[in-house]
Amino acid sequence: MHIIKIDPRALKDNPDDARRSKSNPQSDSLMLATIKAVGIIQPPVVSPEADGGNGFIIQAGHRRTRQAIAAELGEIEVIVTDAADDGGAMRSMVENIAREPLNPVDQWRGIERLVALDWTEEGIAAALSLSVRQIRKLRLLANVLPAMLDQMSKGDMPDERQLRIIAAASIAEQKEVWKAHKPKKNETTAWWSVAQGLSKTRMYARDASFDDELAQAYGIAWVEDLFAPADEDSRYTTDAEAFLGAQQEWMTNNLPKNGTITELNGWNGPELPKKAERVYGKPTKSDHTAMYLDRDGKVQSVVYRLPEAKTAKGKTEDGGATLPAKRPDVTQKGQDMIGDFRTDALHEALQRAPIEDDTLMALLVIAFAGQNVRVDTGSGNTGSFRSQIASHAATLVDETGNLAFDPETLRVAARSVLIEVLSCRRNMSNSGIVSRIAGAELGADSFLPNMGTEDFLVCLSRQALEAACADTSVLPRNKVRDTRAELVEHFQEERFVHGSALFAPDANELADWKARNEIVEDENVGDTEGSVDEPEGGDTDPKAVSEGFREAAE
Repeated sequence: MHIIKIDPRALKDNPDDARRSKSNPQSDSLMLATIKAVGIIQPPVVSPEADGGNGFIIQAGHRRTRQAIAAELGEIEVIVTDAADDGGAMRSMVENIAREPLNPVDQWRGIERLVALDWTEEGIAAALSLSVRQIRKLRLLANVLPAMLDQMSKGDMPDERQLRIIAAASIAEQKEVWKAHKPKKNETTAWWSVAQGLSKTRMYARDASFDDELAQAYGIAWVEDLFAPADEDSRYTTDAEAFLGAQQEWMTNNLPKNGTITELNGWNGPELPKKAERVYGKPTKSDHTAMYLDRDGKVQSVVYRLPEAKTAKGKTEDGGATLPAKRPDVTQKGQDMIGDFRTDALHEALQRAPIEDDTLMALLVIAFAGQNVRVDTGSGNTGSFRSQIASHAATLVDETGNLAFDPETLRVAARSVLIEVLSCRRNMSNSGIVSRIAGAELGADSFLPNMGTEDFLVCLSRQALEAACADTSVLPRNKVRDTRAELVEHFQEERFVHGSALFAPDANELADWKARNEIVEDENVGDTEGSVDEPEGGDTDPKAVSEGFREAAE
C-alpha cells in the first residue's frame, strides 16, 4: 500500500461498485464546495488494473473522484492497494453502509476547532456549502448546558427560535429548567416547553431614549443578537426592570413645560385626565404634554388640551343665580337645513348675480381664509385641495404653460372656484363667517328658498312659530302642530325666510373675527416657546387637522 499522485481523469470506475443509483445533487454540491475549498481530505482507494493493464480501478471514492474532476483538479492523491479477490465488492459495501453523517453537536465542535485555527464564519460556510446563518446557529451550542448537548447529539434538536432562547439563558437557569423538562429514556424533548421556561422579554437598545451613562448606572449590559439584520442596532437586554427604570428617569429629566408622566391604558395609549382632548395640530402654550412608556418600553408623548373651567350649574361667576337654559329657537336639524339653504343660495348668487371685478378678487381672498380650505404648499402646511378646482385653473393656462385667457373666461373660473370653496353647511366643509360675508355682499338672501314648509317649520320652537305669525294673518293656536299647519298653508302662496337664515353676520361675531385675524406688525410670529413637537410616528387624523383651521374663519 502506497500513495501516488495521479490525474483523476485517468482513473477507471469499478464495474462491481455497490452504489449504482445516482447520488443526491445536494450532497454532490456540498462535496464539490468542500474540495474547492480544502481539497480531498481522504484520498480515494485504487488498485492496479487486472490483465496487465497500466491503469487503476477505483475501489472506494467514486464520488470524490467525480467531484475532483468537476473542480478541475489536475492531480489528486490516491492510495494504491492490491485488488481483492471479490473485485472489491465487500469493500464497496462497507464504504457506503458504515458511513454516518456528523450530528449537529459534532458539527459545532468541528466548527469551533476551525474558528480556533483562524477560519472565519464566512469561510467555513463556503467550504461546507452551508449558509452563514446555519454556522451561527450551530455556534449557539457553545452556550448550551452540557446535559442538553448530550440530548441534541442524539439528533433531538430544537428549532432555531427555541435554540436562541436557550442559548440566551444562563447555565444556572438552563440547569433549573432542564431538571423539570428532561425527557425520559428513549423519548424526545419538548423543546418548546424548555424554551418557554427560559424565555425573557427583550428590551432593545434602539428603543432606549437614555444614553450609555444612564445605562451603566442601571447596570444594563447589552447583548448582540447574532441573527438580526446587519444594518440595524441589534443590541438588547433581558433586564426589563433596569431598562424601564432608566427610561422612567430619562422622562423625568426631560419633561417639557406643562408636561406630565402618565400610565398606559388598556389600548396601548396614555391615560389622560378626564375630559382631556388630544391635540393633533400645532400645540399652543396652554396645552399639556403626556409622556408614557408603551408595551415595548419605548418613550412616547402626546399633546392634550384641558377644557376651560366652567362655573357651577345655576351660578354665575360672581356666585349669583342664573336663569334656566332656554330652548333654542331652531333645532340642530333646522340649523343643518339653514346651512344647506345658505350654501345653495350663495352658489346661485355666485352664478347669476352681477359681480364687479374688484369685488370678485376680494371675495377670492376672503374665500381662501375659510376653515374648510386646506392647500398643500411648499411651506410645509399639510391638507387637501379639491381636484375640481384644478380643472377650473386649467382653463386659464395654455399648452406651453403660460397664462392665457380672456376676461370672460377668468370671470367664469373665478365664480366656479368660489362655488367650490365657499360653503355654509354644518360639516367639515363649513367656511364659517367668511361665507356669511360673501353672501351678504352678493345679496344671496334673495336666492334663499321658501322655508315655510313642514320639513323646516317642524324644527322651530313654539316661540319661533308664534313669532313667524306676527307678519301674517295666521293666529297662534293652542297646539303647536295646529299653528305649524296653518303657517304651512299660508306660506304656500307667500315666501318665508327665517331671520336666523339671513347672511348678514352678527356684529359681535364679526368684530371678534376681525380682532383675531388682523395683522399686528410687531407680532412675534416665530415665537415657539412652550411648544411641543408632535408625537413621532403618529397618524394625522383628518377631523382633528381640520380643527386647526377652524379659528381662521370663526
